[in-house]
Amino acid sequence: MGVSTTSPEEGVTVITVDFPPVNAFPVQGWYDLAAAVRAAGADPGVRCVVLAATGRGFNAGADIKEMQRTEGHAALIGTNRGCYEAFAAVYDCEVPVVAAVQGFCVGGGIGLVGNADSVVASDDATFGLPELDRGALGAATHLARLVPQHLMRTLYYTSRTVTAEELHRHGSVWRVVPRERLHAAAMELAREIAAKDGLLIRFAKAAINGIDPVDVRRSYRFEQGFTFEANLSGVADWYREAFVSSKSPKSPKSSTSSKSSTSSKSFEGESR
Repeated sequence: MGVSTTSPEEGVTVITVDFPPVNAFPVQGWYDLAAAVRAAGADPGVRCVVLAATGRGFNAGADIKEMQRTEGHAALIGTNRGCYEAFAAVYDCEVPVVAAVQGFCVGGGIGLVGNADSVVASDDATFGLPELDRGALGAATHLARLVPQHLMRTLYYTSRTVTAEELHRHGSVWRVVPRERLHAAAMELAREIAAKDGLLIRFAKAAINGIDPVDVRRSYRFEQGFTFEANLSGVADWYREAFVSSKSPKSPKSSTSSKSSTSSKSFEGESR
């Protein structure tokens, strides 16, 4: 359980996350992932990183239950900072990062995948940001790297998801394969990347990041400011409590409209 690192082939490092039952990350998990990605990128023998996960889905975001059982704001602040560090670590990794995505990829998963260099997905993979249904905001920055602008807005406002095949049609997913072929497909791409000269591949990563039209770190940090406002208003806590509780709490006083029907509670949590 946690974050583990292996080196199955020369030049390729695989970082695997395992937080049962649905890969909803505790606060420390984000920091551990960030540290693992940075360490892999700093290793001169590594030319490509594969980011993978075990279990039902790739990532269900943050552990909302941890937030609700933690007194004060430590878990909220930790999650916000941890997500920022993990997303930035993937983006800033000195070598290309290939995300191998199976099952659900929501909330914080979008932040990780959106900042990856390439995405390989299983045919059962789905992607989305149910943030508004969890009292949160954020990662629109990263969803906008996966789908066109108007689709990003529609997905964000509705909390809907899209399939791996749909993202493949938009060009943001490299390959869609059966789940049992996911690891092999990700390794195949990583192997091809890792065959390049180690110095040149690092130059290429830095150059491509340097011409990026959006500063993803600043953009995401801007979004996080509204997450804090949602928490200060009290509406965020209302939605988190509704998510973890079998009983619906009283309507949030700060909300400008009545809450719509609660979404399916398939996951432990979503990202900030």
